[in-house]
Amino acid sequence: MKRIIAVLALSLVFSACTKKTQCTKEDKAKWQDQEAFKKSLEEQGYKIKEFKVTEGNCYEIYGWDKDEKKVEIYFNPVDGSKVKEEIH
Repeated sequence: MKRIIAVLALSLVFSACTKKTQCTKEDKAKWQDQEAFKKSLEEQGYKIKEFKVTEGNCYEIYGWDKDEKKVEIYFNPVDGSKVKEEIH
């Protein structure tokens, strides 16, 4: 019984670690232009170290916010809303 519980617990941890953030299912034709979106973020005070498009159809940035805090943020590329944010 303990072995079954241990296996189930490990399965839950593994699935949580491998789950990708899903931002949109909209067609890419409806997405905001990447360069314009990055410029908009920079105008809001973000300093972008890396910008990428994820498998979950998100715009993702690594960098710093206006308060110089290190951030990792996933954005919906259609409406620009934050889907997930981690401040380090």
